[in-house]
Amino acid sequence: MYFLSGWPKRLLCPLGSPAEAPFHVQSDPQRTFFAVLAPARLSIWYSRPSVLIVTYKEPAKSSSQFGSYKQAEWRPDSTMIAVSTANGYILFFHITSTRGDKYLYEPVYPKGSPQMKGTPHFKEEQCAPALNLEMKKILDLQAPIMSLQSVLEDLLVATSDGLLHLIHWEGMTNGRKAINLCTVPFSVDLQSSRGTGSFLGFADVHIRDMEYCATLDGFAVVFNDGKVGFITPVSSRFTAEQLHGVWPQDVVDGTCVAVNNKYRLMAFGCASGSVQVYTIDNTTGAMQLSHKLELTAKQYPDIWNKTGAVKLVRWSPDNSVVIVTWEYGGLSLWSVFGAQLICTLGGDFAYRSDGTKKDPLKINSMSWGAEGYHLWVISGFGSQNTENESDSKSIVKQPGILLFQFIKSALTVNPCMSNQEQVLLQGEDRLYLNCGEASQSQNPRSSSAHSDHRTRREKSPFAGGGLESQSLSTLLGHRHWHVVQISSTYLESNWPIRFSAIDKLGQNIAVVGKFGFAHYSLLTKKWKLFGNITQEQNMIVTGGLAWWNDFIVLACYNISDRQEELRVYLRTSNLDNAFAHVTKTQAETLLLSVFRDMVIVFRADCSICLYSIERKSDGPNAAGIQVLQEVSMSRYIPHPFLVVSVTLTSVSTENGITLKMPQQARDAESIMLNLAGQLIMMQRDRSGPQIREKDSNPNQRKLLPFCPPVVLAQSVENVWTTCRANKQKRHLLEALWLSCGGAGMKVWLPLFPRDHRKPHSFLSQRIMLPFHINIYPLAVLFEDALVLGAVNDTLLYDSLYSRNSAREQLEVLFPFCVVERTSQIYLHHILRQLLVRNLGEQALLLAQSCATLPYFPHVLELMLHEVLEEEATSREPIPDPLLPTVAKFITEFPLFLQTVVHCARKTEYALWNYLFAAVGNPKDLFEECLMAQDLDTAASYLIILQNMEVPAVSRQHATLLFNTALEQGKWDLCRHMIRFLKAIGSGESETPPSTPTTQEPSSSGGGFEFFRNRSISLSQSADSVPASKFSLQKTLSMPSGPSGKRWSKDSDCAENMYIDMMLWRHARRLLEEVRLKDLGCFAAQLGFELISWLCKERARAARVDNFVLALKRLHKDFLWPLPIIPASSVSSPFKNGKYRTVGEQLLKSQSTDPFLNLEIDAGVSNVQRSQSWLGNIGPAHQEIDTASSHGPQMQDAFLSPLSNKGDECSIGSATDLTESSSMVDGDWTMVDENFSTLSLTQSELEHISMELASKGPHKSQVQLRYLLHIFMEAGCLDWCIVIGLILRESSIINQILVIIQSSEVDGEMLQNIKTGLHAVDRWASTDCPGYKPFLNIIKPHLQKLSEITEEQVQPEAFQPMTVGKTPEQTSPRAEENRSSLGHGSIPQGEVGGSSLVSRKEEDTTRAEEEEPFQDGTYDCSVS
Repeated sequence: MYFLSGWPKRLLCPLGSPAEAPFHVQSDPQRTFFAVLAPARLSIWYSRPSVLIVTYKEPAKSSSQFGSYKQAEWRPDSTMIAVSTANGYILFFHITSTRGDKYLYEPVYPKGSPQMKGTPHFKEEQCAPALNLEMKKILDLQAPIMSLQSVLEDLLVATSDGLLHLIHWEGMTNGRKAINLCTVPFSVDLQSSRGTGSFLGFADVHIRDMEYCATLDGFAVVFNDGKVGFITPVSSRFTAEQLHGVWPQDVVDGTCVAVNNKYRLMAFGCASGSVQVYTIDNTTGAMQLSHKLELTAKQYPDIWNKTGAVKLVRWSPDNSVVIVTWEYGGLSLWSVFGAQLICTLGGDFAYRSDGTKKDPLKINSMSWGAEGYHLWVISGFGSQNTENESDSKSIVKQPGILLFQFIKSALTVNPCMSNQEQVLLQGEDRLYLNCGEASQSQNPRSSSAHSDHRTRREKSPFAGGGLESQSLSTLLGHRHWHVVQISSTYLESNWPIRFSAIDKLGQNIAVVGKFGFAHYSLLTKKWKLFGNITQEQNMIVTGGLAWWNDFIVLACYNISDRQEELRVYLRTSNLDNAFAHVTKTQAETLLLSVFRDMVIVFRADCSICLYSIERKSDGPNAAGIQVLQEVSMSRYIPHPFLVVSVTLTSVSTENGITLKMPQQARDAESIMLNLAGQLIMMQRDRSGPQIREKDSNPNQRKLLPFCPPVVLAQSVENVWTTCRANKQKRHLLEALWLSCGGAGMKVWLPLFPRDHRKPHSFLSQRIMLPFHINIYPLAVLFEDALVLGAVNDTLLYDSLYSRNSAREQLEVLFPFCVVERTSQIYLHHILRQLLVRNLGEQALLLAQSCATLPYFPHVLELMLHEVLEEEATSREPIPDPLLPTVAKFITEFPLFLQTVVHCARKTEYALWNYLFAAVGNPKDLFEECLMAQDLDTAASYLIILQNMEVPAVSRQHATLLFNTALEQGKWDLCRHMIRFLKAIGSGESETPPSTPTTQEPSSSGGGFEFFRNRSISLSQSADSVPASKFSLQKTLSMPSGPSGKRWSKDSDCAENMYIDMMLWRHARRLLEEVRLKDLGCFAAQLGFELISWLCKERARAARVDNFVLALKRLHKDFLWPLPIIPASSVSSPFKNGKYRTVGEQLLKSQSTDPFLNLEIDAGVSNVQRSQSWLGNIGPAHQEIDTASSHGPQMQDAFLSPLSNKGDECSIGSATDLTESSSMVDGDWTMVDENFSTLSLTQSELEHISMELASKGPHKSQVQLRYLLHIFMEAGCLDWCIVIGLILRESSIINQILVIIQSSEVDGEMLQNIKTGLHAVDRWASTDCPGYKPFLNIIKPHLQKLSEITEEQVQPEAFQPMTVGKTPEQTSPRAEENRSSLGHGSIPQGEVGGSSLVSRKEEDTTRAEEEEPFQDGTYDCSVS
């Protein structure tokens, strides 16, 4: 409702002795002038600008006679002030304005500024008037005066001798004799007969404080003994016989009182520090306790009972908040029905930034400024330090007045804003909105902001909502407000702002000041003011204003015509009465609200009038208003001022199913009336004869009368409804939301029968559910099940000042206050309330309609958590526990398993048994997770099992989960599981951290890593690990990555062995199922020692049993296309050798053979090279012709035997593009000097593109080459052959043959390769002719292979052998290389290569987000 803003301002009083420090401030009824009392001075201050106008100083002689000043009271017309003095005198001062039109302060404008033009009322608005004070009358009451109160035309004075004096403002007693309190009868209520009322029997009773309440017509009084009461005249005559008092029995420590006229409340401050708020029972006239305002031990543990007595209580001008201060200092602000908004006894108000405690601000007197934007405070610390400080001239030591600044919700003054979904706050000169971002999205001018906003909206999980409702992201957004500065031109002559309103889309705002109004568009960022200032100054808006589409609807008083009017202005036209539609009304309008196409107006004669509003196609004033219906409410409303809000809604006790005609549900308007906190509903009376739509002329449609009113709820501050409809969320949209102050919120929820069955007649169709929320609600988002609010936050700046220089600086004494946006979910409260009332079916319907909300899982979790905490920690046994019901309810949703485990992980271990007794055994829940393939949730259950079960059980479940995670490739989870199993095995008590719910995105995608010295790095990212880590460690399993732990060689306990067995088993399965891609991922991610394992499994798992199947599977896994024969192959353009070489070289340039060592034959001249190429191609000419040069050609001249130069063998990659292409150019010129340019025909280009199309993605290529390297190292030559076939590179096959020839290879493997290749040949002939050309190229190699196999039939061939000499040879070199790397020198080739690759890979990885290889990070490094 109200929020503090910024620092308070200090107004400096003129210097004088400390005895003249001010101690009392009292505003006049209009809150333009403030009377400030010092012991012998009366000063008058002006509110805007806040300046001192005049001071009256009592001469010393008369001052000693009267005694010091005590209290001041204004006459209702602000022409007189009565001041009471210590010795029982009342001094009457007249206020007169001096010398005609002279002003004390005037604004000075530069020449030619528009303000100079003589505007009416200009001077009074802008200037501080010059006034005179003169004492006119002195009245001696001969007893100390306790209280002064202005009542209509009289002044009521209570003296300490127990008398009540009624004095006329002219200073006359009018011959009325004073009333002795002892003769006023008091009773518990007004029904007890006059005679039985007990009198205040003791002699020295007198009134200590009192205040008149106009709407109750009586006085709230506090007696000197702490009793409180209410005195009311029984008839209009004010004499002792005609007065009667009521009092509550239980208040005996009252100290002060304040009265709220709008809500008929009396707030009595008590010596205990609490404020008791009473109301009068309408029927009996007894005083009823409404609620208490007290600090709780929970919120303020160190101060809640040490505040001292309540010193002052003051209601704000709009009666929506009350401010309370205590004897020992401090200030607190509460809403009407007791919701605490601000308290300065805790947080940054009470403590400095270094943690030391500040003295609370002691307040001697306070008074609200105009519209509640300021609070004038006279503080207690102004006078105490002045004598003992040497620096008496210091500004801060001067006695002064503090002005606290407030921002308030628009709902306080314009309750029709409650059918909006925006939060609108109004300050003295600015507005705060929570929907500033929306304006940019529709802004035609700023296209950049527009597109930026669009993308944000699409990404947001909160997209959605109807056309009329804004998106959730704009309404929630961030914590900052969109601040709109009110036009200074309008403010200058119309301060203060009284009403403000925003339209449904949150794009236009209108404000109303003293006269006229102005409006602002958030799209154009411009204000529109009246062009003719006389029109503006001629209208006073009375009942608030509202938006209807593009129109502003307002009720106003026309000053020149002395006529009450209802006006409609079009936003887009100029602001001028010529464009307004005006309707005259009989009485003053107090409240106005718009519902669909109807305007509902509440008037000062207690009548409600309904108007229809419609667009007109003709004329400039394009809206018309017609009276539909008038309803008199004078029977039910004692005083028109008591009506807080009036709204039309489509909410009714019928929920649309039982009505005779369905369309009536739509326009079943009910009137909701908030009468002093009582919510009253009047529905249409449908019991009479129903009028059929088509029979009557729509223009004279007769509206149904209203039934008598029904009271729905008490203590209501605000009401929210919406006129939108949504079939999916009927519960939320047809509900009525109430804010009830300290009692939290209530919702009047409709109950629907399932499947449109006929409801039971005995079941209510609506239910009122109360629930508490932690914020003060300012708006309700109906579909999104959210409440929006605002909250005060504080910032300390005291560290900027050195301690002694500024002990009294405001910046040190007070924190800087800001208002922040906030929101809260309420759905779990409602579901819980429904479950408590055994309305599970309704709860389910409601929850299912909201299941798509992004925070729905959080709702279920909150509900479970709150019920669990309450029930598990309660001291007494609960007769009917709710937890089993809640658990059963949550099982209806797929999120059940997550909800339970998240709730358990957030509650303490002691409550787990209670929780799982209700939701089920965690072992069963774990198994359900596994069955549902929800491994992350299962991992969370594992942590619970580890705490609740013996280690054997958790190991068993961990193994299950580990195997499943391996199977699904959840590598992060696998790493955590390895650590978890190790922790269990080694008896470590550490609980593993929670498993992340999302896989970590790869930092640099692409293939696996490989290096020149053949040491496979098992780190996750080559960049992040120091170079010395790039070495093979001969441990069995070596997880790497996020866990960051590397296990040393000696930690091979049984647990390691156990984990390794599982890893080996998984690797074996992957190989048997030909899942090479998964195997590569598995090895790279978990640091699995693949080469050593493959060496062991060469003859078993690492054999290829079915070459054709393996080939097909690899094609599928690596997204590698099967080769096809192009249609143009019959007439291939590559007829002669020259062309062929170029074409094929061009193809090769796209992916150079990785095992082609280009530097080896550096000695051979270019000429020789080209000749050897052409020569080699010659013999194979006929074969290749039909295949139209599919696949790369033979390049024997380039291959050196692997055996003698194994170490220099460069493991290249597909990126040596520059070298090979330049070489092609060089060779071409050598072949034929006549050709100067390379011209390719259309068909040749087609042919080349066909070749390119038969390659797979670049990433797959890198991965395949990595696997090829691994298998080469491990000596699994049959797999190398398969990969060579896929890549269709004869050089690979050739290289394998060289290995076979040079080293002793297992005969069984040779046999396997031979039969496998034959099988592939057969398959290619029948199913995949695209492979035939390549198979033809490698035919000579196959013949060599069969020769070798025939040679190697000797029995010794089957003895187990190592791979040959290659690995042994490399190892010493690798060691050297490793040590050199360790000294920080990275070979240049590696650096260059990796940068090149990563650049290419970044392009490819984007395209292949779905691939499983994305799970981890691999770097491909080229030497």
